[in-house]
Amino acid sequence: MSTEALSFPPLMYGEEVPSDAFNHACMKAMMGCDAGLVAYAAERNRVEAALVFAPEVPLMRAMTMLPLCGVGFQNALGALAPPEVAVHLGWDGTIFLNGARCGSFRCMASRTVPQAAPDWLVVGFSLPLWPEDDRPAGERPDQTTLYAEGCSEVYPLPLVEAWARHTLHQLNRWEQDGPRALAAEWRGLAQDMGEDVTRNGVSGTFLGVDEDFGMLLRDAEGTTHQIPLTTLLEKAP
Repeated sequence: MSTEALSFPPLMYGEEVPSDAFNHACMKAMMGCDAGLVAYAAERNRVEAALVFAPEVPLMRAMTMLPLCGVGFQNALGALAPPEVAVHLGWDGTIFLNGARCGSFRCMASRTVPQAAPDWLVVGFSLPLWPEDDRPAGERPDQTTLYAEGCSEVYPLPLVEAWARHTLHQLNRWEQDGPRALAAEWRGLAQDMGEDVTRNGVSGTFLGVDEDFGMLLRDAEGTTHQIPLTTLLEKAP
């Protein structure tokens, strides 16, 4: 753990942990901590951070915080990384650097009923800095790490600070302007838009998202399937 305290924007506060920032944030949320907690961990091979929300809207709308946090991350890393590094977002929370998978977001809520407002919602990311083993990069061309993509001057803790600031900015925009501006920015960052994908046993063309960021898939018969973001929730203990 570092001895340097991070600076977070108003309404957010940090708590550094040795590892597993996401589960720490979920535990604190279950204990009734205030919204705005950013749990973070900077390990040798990865950086993790997770943010606690207290939604006042039904879960199906609150899940917009997953792509919102993703856009905040893209904005943060985009400001810190060299301009030639392309950052894209998978609908399921996967982070892509220069077309290869590089960490992901995950989410958990106090309840899973889409029409009910949860007591808390936690969204967090884990980003590999270096490979976990000595296998040559050519053995896994679809996976990468932050520093393998030329981001050696992006330090973990400033990245966490920047993610918090940019995420708060996106949250303020969402509260003031609704989801339209967020959706427009997210579409420009979305991985596999217009491609054939398989999700929840349904295969089809990824057309885009609905107003709650549910995935829209058109199958070979022309039927459009809607897959809500709530299907991505991890089960709370």
